[in-house]
Amino acid sequence: MAAVFPTLMIVPTGIGCQFGGYAGDALPGARLLAAASGCLVTHPNVMNGAALYWSDERISYVEGWGLDRFAAGQLVLRPRHRQRVGLLLDAAIEPSLRDRHLQVADACRATLGLDIGPVLNTDVALGVTLCQGDSGVSWGSLERPDALLRAGEKLRDAGATAIAVVARFPEDSGSEALQAYRHGSGVDALAGAEAVISHLLVRHLQIPCAHAPALSPLPLDPQLDPRAAGEELAHTFLPCVLVGLSRAPDLIQPASAVPGDLLASGLGAVVVPEGALGGEAVLACLERNVTVIAVTNPSVLQVSSHALGLGDRVVSAATYAEAAGLVLAMREGVALPSLQRPFPGLDVLTIARD
Repeated sequence: MAAVFPTLMIVPTGIGCQFGGYAGDALPGARLLAAASGCLVTHPNVMNGAALYWSDERISYVEGWGLDRFAAGQLVLRPRHRQRVGLLLDAAIEPSLRDRHLQVADACRATLGLDIGPVLNTDVALGVTLCQGDSGVSWGSLERPDALLRAGEKLRDAGATAIAVVARFPEDSGSEALQAYRHGSGVDALAGAEAVISHLLVRHLQIPCAHAPALSPLPLDPQLDPRAAGEELAHTFLPCVLVGLSRAPDLIQPASAVPGDLLASGLGAVVVPEGALGGEAVLACLERNVTVIAVTNPSVLQVSSHALGLGDRVVSAATYAEAAGLVLAMREGVALPSLQRPFPGLDVLTIARD
């Protein structure tokens, strides 16, 4: 068996996936794929479980913009044993909620031994706005992206090698959309705006960054969907972000790659929901003939292999357990057609005579 079989796992943010549409509910699939591949690259939407997290040296925690650039061969990943995680707080966060986030940082320092700091408030409120497109996908915007980037630069210049961002998000505790989400349907209304924030910082600073929203705790709901429970356990969503960033790989220019860095050319497979095949990372992998495993994982998107005309260029899997089995087969050198029924015949070529 190959020592490792580098695999990319993508569950896009804010599209309401049945697996990965909540905080941390794609983690069991990620753990299984990490075990099958020995080397899994994935992004915060997969790994973040609010107050819950899972640390695994076989899993690389890479923000979505950086992950797309990695898949395209424009960045390489360098393993990092320890990051110094700067904490960037939105000036709009009220003092009591700010103190809760600082206590999370101190708790992670004291109990997990993480290197966190410095801490910086933005000079003005970031002004987060939440939106939802006609397709149902969530997104958002910032009134003051300049304040976000200034604060990020100051933290980097002060010695932070990764940045955890906490922005104050609008309260919407009584909305029908939130109630539906807590009961197991609909789309995470926060996720799209979170992606905007982290993409901006990573693109600008070229260091690992991830986001946690600042919100008031919701009232108890005994009918809560189990997948939503992870988001109800604490006052903040910050612990998983600090843990994930603490060992996130550095983002390196290809010209500076050294032995031990992970390059896109080393990828063996990418695992992605069947309806979400139109993303940059997946298309880059298709161009490089990396095996794409499309898992049945319904969402509001319908960008399927059929819609894109990909035919047999995509391998289908009914579950993440099946996808892990396919990854393990490839790692072992087992040809995937040998696992299919009906068993395909040999390709027979002929040479045309003059």
